[in-house]
Amino acid sequence: MDQQDFVAVGCAVITVSDTRTLQTDTSGKLAIEKLDEMGHRLVARSIVPDDKRRIQALVASYVAHNEIDVVVLTGGSGITRRDVTPDAVAALGTKHIPGFGELFRMLSYQDIGTSAIQSRADAWLCESTLVFVLPGSRNAVALAMDKILVEQLDVRHKPCNFIQLMPRIK
Repeated sequence: MDQQDFVAVGCAVITVSDTRTLQTDTSGKLAIEKLDEMGHRLVARSIVPDDKRRIQALVASYVAHNEIDVVVLTGGSGITRRDVTPDAVAALGTKHIPGFGELFRMLSYQDIGTSAIQSRADAWLCESTLVFVLPGSRNAVALAMDKILVEQLDVRHKPCNFIQLMPRIK
């Protein structure tokens, strides 16, 4: 059986927050560290306020960027008035990936019980870019990166993964 070589992809990390800065954003930093540990390339890093239009504009610019294959957003995925990240990204989505959010909540339930239902973590294919919306807590970012994305962003993961589909998506 032939073993496929790892394929590094270009990634962007966006933190959605009205209060965090590059210095205080520990969740975005963790997402970057995890992507680096996986072997992927960070192409862009931003912090954007909890504003639907600004989130959409930034995500759209990253989707249009030739070197970005994956966008990871942290924050704004709850149910409060200011939590608009999933709504902003959904408007840009060309294909919804509902299994990501379902799996995230199932795994989260093991850690935080029924509070997991308050998360609107989700994923979409936006044109040819994979976009993942994660909660803003470090524990949630670690969960998504360590239990889901580490395998789905690795072409060697069998039986299938997102990276092996990239040539057929593009």
